[in-house]
Amino acid sequence: MNQIETPQSRCRFALAWGDITPPANIYHRMWGAAKHERATGVHRPLRATVAIFEAAEAAGTTQRQILLALDHCILGAVEHGQLVAHIAQATGQAAESILVVFSHTHGAGLMGLERASLPGGDLIPGYLRSVAECAAGLVKDALAKLAPADITYGHGRCNLAAHRDFWDAERRLWACGYNPAGPADDTVLVARVTDTDGKLLASVVNYACHPTTLAWDNTLISPDYIGALRETVERETGAPCLFLQGASGELGPVEGFVGDPAVADRNGRQLAYAALSALTALPAAGTRFRYTGPVVSGATLGAWAHEPLSAEEVAAKAAWQVARWNESLTYRPGQPTAVQVEAELKQFQADEETARAASDPAKAADCRAMAERKRRLLHRLSQLPPGEKFPLQVTLWRMGDAWWLGVQGEFYSVLQTELRRRFPGKAIIVATIAADWGASYLPPRELYGTGIYQETIAVVAPGSLEQVMEAVAQRMKDF
Repeated sequence: MNQIETPQSRCRFALAWGDITPPANIYHRMWGAAKHERATGVHRPLRATVAIFEAAEAAGTTQRQILLALDHCILGAVEHGQLVAHIAQATGQAAESILVVFSHTHGAGLMGLERASLPGGDLIPGYLRSVAECAAGLVKDALAKLAPADITYGHGRCNLAAHRDFWDAERRLWACGYNPAGPADDTVLVARVTDTDGKLLASVVNYACHPTTLAWDNTLISPDYIGALRETVERETGAPCLFLQGASGELGPVEGFVGDPAVADRNGRQLAYAALSALTALPAAGTRFRYTGPVVSGATLGAWAHEPLSAEEVAAKAAWQVARWNESLTYRPGQPTAVQVEAELKQFQADEETARAASDPAKAADCRAMAERKRRLLHRLSQLPPGEKFPLQVTLWRMGDAWWLGVQGEFYSVLQTELRRRFPGKAIIVATIAADWGASYLPPRELYGTGIYQETIAVVAPGSLEQVMEAVAQRMKDF
């Protein structure tokens, strides 16, 4: 090998971001084990980021891709639908061109309209309207700034993320927590976006790790580790940083489930330094690194140099294709009915009251957490599309040497590792937890029936992850 090719894209691009931090006393309980309902303050502000991509030679609004990244954990189908509809109506953009993805921070609170009757929940409807208005404004701002751009891709490594399917041998159960013996994808995929003069417009960090540093003891609104990640990268680069959550179904931080915001900040800086290292190593856009021959000195040295690509090669970086589809996945057999779950919820509520009356706070806390688990299951069941199939939303677009994938649901990391294995030399950005959370988790086929948390709440049948992976791979081959 006598030359190194760096994956690159040419397109039209713009980015805009805004603050979407909710009121400090809004409903906040994200964790079943949490003892609070309302937030008590703000650790770091939450952010909405809009990035717009379109072909270097604009091909119409339906081919334009609008990416809205929110510092929230999830949204339900109703809330997501209202958000997209508002943005489309306010901006005149095609609804199908708007892809909403989530950083998946568990410190932002659970913003569901069904929570409106709970303490602080009365603030949720107005807050969601303000997020939609902010997002629409950001889309308008970005549309006005669309301009030619180059995107250069690279990758680094970070061991923040660890496997989190842990077998507790003493208690004979699976716990969702740090498993030091399990494998973890440590890939940090970065993208540097520059204008035609080489000025930095934005950086993108794509990494797979659940933002669950802060858990039930945390009462502050927080973007988790993503806040410190962005702050550190932006301080060093002078340009906005967009974070995209990868396929992290089985991945979480080594140190997590704490109440100390300083730990989240430390985790964010750890990832930021890895991303900055990868960004710093990127060559100039429109070049390759090539061996230029021997130089006779004290030793015969091998010289390498960055050389410009030909006009034809540069034009190839502007290749542009978009595919959007619903992948029909069979529902998992034996889903509980709403009647069954409602009965279980009432039983846990009754058991909680009994435990409190018996001065057994530990059992009462467990029953309260289980009741919350049943409430969420009821809400999820109420919003699942009818029929025998779940229409999983997928967006895939190619820009030159790169594919950007936005996919609904929480996938295990094999989705990204396998796609990257099959298409070496290409950059593959994978953003999961897109659209609403109805798809829940998509674990590998072999984990079904094991009792691992992610498998127990999966709504689609074994083999669904593999089906989506094959469908995406086929589209990539066809592009």
